[in-house]
Formats: sequence, structure tokens, C-alpha cells
Amino acid sequence: HIIVLYWLDKADREKLVVKTPWDEEPHGVFATRSPSRPNPIAFDIADLVEVKKNILFVRGLDALEGSPLIDIKPYSQTDSVPGARLGWFEKAAQGKNNPF
Repeated sequence: HIIVLYWLDKADREKLVVKTPWDEEPHGVFATRSPSRPNPIAFDIADLVEVKKNILFVRGLDALEGSPLIDIKPYSQTDSVPGARLGWFEKAAQGKNNPF
């Protein structure tokens, strides 16, 4: 797996409050995973399937085709945070639209 940082070049940069599919309440964009952000840097973890010369083939990357790439980093299980506090996501996890 790899960590991919990319630019959400088509994202709405004006919205500061958004609704999510997981909660009826609006939330500030920094408390969500919304692509609408003042600084549209995206972070995702993708399955590295194959490397051919300087081309990486991945699976599970949540990016639009042609999104500008910022950086690629190796993923390590030490990046996981056991017992992390999830804020409003914890309440959403109990509901019918569970994002987890």
C-alpha cells in the first residue's frame, strides 16, 4: 500500500460548511472528508498493485482521473492510531448511514 497526496483541482473552494451522507447536521469542512476545502489537498491510501518502470498501478484510489499528484509515500501500519477519537463520526457510526 501507498499513501497518495493529490490536488482536488475541481473542488469547490468557497464552501466552509457542508452536509455529509452520514449525518443530518452540517459540519465545518475540516471536520469532514468533503472534497470542498479552502486548501484542496487530498490524502488517500491505495493498494499498490504493480510497478512498471516509472508507472504505478493502484487500486482503491478515490481520485478523479487526471488529478494532479503531489506526493507518494510508503504506507506503514505504524501510521494507524489504535483507539483514535473520531468526534462526530463516532455518533454517525451508530446510525443507519454508517460510514465505517
